[in-house]
Amino acid sequence: MADMLLAQGYAVLFPDSLTSRGEDSLCKQKMAQRDITQTQRRSDALGALAWVAAQPWARPKAIAALGWSHGGSAVLAATDRRQPEVAAQPNTFAAAIAFYPGCAAATKAGYQPNTRLMLLLGESDDWTPAAPCITLGQAVGAELHVYPGSYHEFDNPTGGVRLLRNVPNGVHPGQGVHAGRNPAAREQAYASVREELRQTLGTVATK
Repeated sequence: MADMLLAQGYAVLFPDSLTSRGEDSLCKQKMAQRDITQTQRRSDALGALAWVAAQPWARPKAIAALGWSHGGSAVLAATDRRQPEVAAQPNTFAAAIAFYPGCAAATKAGYQPNTRLMLLLGESDDWTPAAPCITLGQAVGAELHVYPGSYHEFDNPTGGVRLLRNVPNGVHPGQGVHAGRNPAAREQAYASVREELRQTLGTVATK
């Protein structure tokens, strides 16, 4: 994704919420045992927004947030207008793009986006299922893309679908989850991302 965005002329920043806090992955941790939550990830995303907006090369009104899985949920957390930390920001993301986030908590909490929202979901995802995100997306008027025959990480450029038995969460806790690429869905999703960024951020001159 970074390569694609750079080729389109955009600058890319990846905030690191994990290794900066002594973690390298959350996938094998049960939800209730995680020390890194969306509270921290919201602060990190908003901190990144503030930093980028202050740079002389940036356009403060043309910054988008993208995230995958737990990072996709962080996109939701950082664009929820009901959160005081979000409402207090002088700048707002021009677009929020989330690949297969966990949406159940946001749906239950009454998430209300403060910007355009796009959700890209695998119809067969048994890790972060599509159904709660479809419910949320329809409730808030998000742009929904649901890819048939696609699991978690459908946009992975390499490998194939595999069963991850060491993931304790998901639709069937303790039984593992499926993850892996669907090349057709990946191409469609990336095309949708490019078009969304073109609409919200405008075109960028490339060298």
